[in-house]
Amino acid sequence: MLKDLPAAEKFVLQALAIYPSFPNAHELQGDLLLLQGNLDGATNSYTRAKQISPERHHIDKKLQKVVEIKQSQSNEIGSTMDFSFAAELEQAARFKEEKKPQRAEEIYRQILRRNPNHSEAMRLLAGIAAGQNQYADAEQLLKYAVEKSPNFARAWLDLSKIQLDMGNYPSAIKSAEKLTSLAPDVAESFVALANAQAQSNQHNAAIESYHSALKVSPDHRGAFSGLAHQLKTIGNQTEALAVHRQNIAANPTNSEPYWNMANLKTFRFEQSEVDAMEALLETPDLEDLTIVQLSNALGLEYESQKDFDRAFSNFRRCNDTRRGSENYDPVGHEVLIDQLIEVFNEDFIAEQQGRGDPDASPILIVGLPRSGSTLIEQILASHSIVEGTHELSDLAQMVQTLKRRNARGLHFPENMREAGQLSWAEIGQDYLQRAAKYRTDKPRFIDKNPNNFIYAGLLHLTLPNAKIINAIRHPLDSCFGSYKQLFASGQPFSYDLIEVGEYYLQYQRLIDHWHKVIPGKVLDVHYENVVADLDTQVHRLLDFCELPFEESCLRFHETNRAVRTASSEQVRQPIYSSSINLWKHYESHLDDLIEVLEPLLLDLPESGQPKNLRQH
Repeated sequence: MLKDLPAAEKFVLQALAIYPSFPNAHELQGDLLLLQGNLDGATNSYTRAKQISPERHHIDKKLQKVVEIKQSQSNEIGSTMDFSFAAELEQAARFKEEKKPQRAEEIYRQILRRNPNHSEAMRLLAGIAAGQNQYADAEQLLKYAVEKSPNFARAWLDLSKIQLDMGNYPSAIKSAEKLTSLAPDVAESFVALANAQAQSNQHNAAIESYHSALKVSPDHRGAFSGLAHQLKTIGNQTEALAVHRQNIAANPTNSEPYWNMANLKTFRFEQSEVDAMEALLETPDLEDLTIVQLSNALGLEYESQKDFDRAFSNFRRCNDTRRGSENYDPVGHEVLIDQLIEVFNEDFIAEQQGRGDPDASPILIVGLPRSGSTLIEQILASHSIVEGTHELSDLAQMVQTLKRRNARGLHFPENMREAGQLSWAEIGQDYLQRAAKYRTDKPRFIDKNPNNFIYAGLLHLTLPNAKIINAIRHPLDSCFGSYKQLFASGQPFSYDLIEVGEYYLQYQRLIDHWHKVIPGKVLDVHYENVVADLDTQVHRLLDFCELPFEESCLRFHETNRAVRTASSEQVRQPIYSSSINLWKHYESHLDDLIEVLEPLLLDLPESGQPKNLRQH
């Protein structure tokens, strides 16, 4: 009734998973599918409800309504009435709930062999493909589904989301616009459009679309969160905070706005809000996500109050809970670093270099999270000829494409041994074309994705004139900064102190290798040096990037641009030093991390070493 269809679908599926023969749930699922424009799915659900409970004569009227709609759209739907798939779709749904996607896929394919125009089966099969990161296949299935059923709103929603995941923002926006025309009374339609506009850097348009969603559903959590995030991105913190508080007022048990407010970094909660979070955490049977978000928000708040023991206790609860849902293989990561060092050796680079695209427009800022990369980006983006984009995923997506183009299906970096069959210049041009959608007419652009440090060798061969800047921070500040930062997604290594320390060692090992095999191609910029001597470091950065000096780079905090990262509010302030050596306040809790990082810490000046190491 609130038009929150994704939430409704979630609970209907949960009900059917618990009690597959519950007629009320099947009927409700039919109502939901009819609202979504999925006529085949609605027919199957109503039919199943009637089979279980024949006395439900009112369902006959609902089935007749579906028939009438189908008849009026017979030239569009491209499928015929078919009552035979309800049980099969129900079985497939159970397989998905049981984490058996292959079994569900078999059922959907069987249905499509019997009825190639069954749009719901196509949509559900696309969901299986997307779950296996086969986005191109998923997109193709969904395009076929909406071709056969142009009014199938849910398929348009899924298509927009898939296109967004693929980085095809214009198509994602177009699909979402079609969705809003089909389902203008469903808030999720406008949320999908706003999400696509936001990713395409159309921040004002996204804000308008989120407002449209809230007009339809005044307490829509996702619309509130998206709107607040866009306001924060363009620097309107006051309005962003007001929207978060509206979200809490409308949804008192929602933990996300608390976490989002804490993530502003420069923000302090009111005591009543701290009390509300503590009370929520005492609620029995909380979902893990609620525990994670509230604990992280409280950790940041107690840190700002300088109650470091209490802050760490909350950070630890957050991370212990989150780690259970993350899939991270530290051994696999170490093997990847071994392979990178083995493949991109001095002989290989000497043999292959000189064949890339000479375009000098990209400036890549790499490193580890929470190491000052956003500050470096803001400094460079303050230059008149440099475009500040955001953390682009296109380089990683391009590498995945190279795997598919490899005849033997080898993964990166092993497939680079056969790159002689490709053109290094073509690979570089592919990346530039992917990045073009984020750019205006400025000659240079920034790609600030910390994880791209693994691609420095590839970048040297494909775009030899691209600039690579490595953001560095004290190992303990960098690692603990990642540990206490709750990432919306990615960075699965950051939720365990031992794992984050081991990740840092592997990162440093690879950076040392890049300095050896492509000397002078990666510039290390220490966060502490930028804070201590901004003028010198700004000149150093501009010289490396072959940019003329501009005073605006020293006044980076005055630059009016959208910033998406967790440091967005911090880089809108003049330089400050309060976050340097923050780890010292938590030293008594960091024994495991200190032990892992000991080889690196012993190389630091004594003032930068933990007490227990100095005592040795």
